[in-house]
Amino acid sequence: MSQSSQLEVQGVTLTFGGINALTDVSLTVPPGEIVSIIGPNGAGKTSLLNCISGFYHPTRGRITFGHHDLSRAAPNVVTGYGIARAFQNLELFRGLSVVENMLLARHTHLRYGLLSSLAFYGRASRQEAENRAYVERVIDFMELEQHRSHPVGTLAYGIQKRVEVARALTLAPKLLLLDEPMAGMNVEEKEDMVRFILDIQREQGITVVLIEHDMGVVMDISDRVYVLDFGQLIAGGRPEVVSADPRVIEAYTGVAEEKQAVGV
Repeated sequence: MSQSSQLEVQGVTLTFGGINALTDVSLTVPPGEIVSIIGPNGAGKTSLLNCISGFYHPTRGRITFGHHDLSRAAPNVVTGYGIARAFQNLELFRGLSVVENMLLARHTHLRYGLLSSLAFYGRASRQEAENRAYVERVIDFMELEQHRSHPVGTLAYGIQKRVEVARALTLAPKLLLLDEPMAGMNVEEKEDMVRFILDIQREQGITVVLIEHDMGVVMDISDRVYVLDFGQLIAGGRPEVVSADPRVIEAYTGVAEEKQAVGV
């Protein structure tokens, strides 16, 4: 990936009713990396993802992805720039099958007109076939073949979380935002999700921004880590440096202890 796919958050402040959810947050996500955003509950992590994905607009500051300004962009516009998101709370149609959920997401890539869609010929037919083939590749990649025809609501929670990530992948993103993809999972399910995240980065070449509370996972797979506390960025850098930062230790434990490392 080129520098044109770099995410830049510059001095972002987000205010609700006079209270800052984020205060002057700046960070960089280079293309091709796994970048984790961590912090205690209420630190502003999901608010930041909401600003990047267009659900919130910063009160002040600027967010860019390559040459695109995301600061006032609507979610569908952000998606068109190559950014997809998997949500902490599953955003799936529980009564539809896995493949139906993914085909619905993939329909944002359809580019044919009304006439061809009514007759379903030519461009419409080709695009539908291409989209279905793309979805089938994602199903195979995420190892969901045995679940493809099952209603999502009947699947185990860990599989539903995997479908949520797969749904985001059907959008063919350059940047994937993952909001606590391992929340509520058992150890085996977490290990599977970690493997998929690494494969998404290494095999698909997709940049990943990850919010996750499991510090062991964060420190193992991240290229860099940013730490929020009460809406402010208090640390950022390589995982081993951030985990030993006294400000980070104090944010998590309430006690400043320079020799202790978070997640170690």
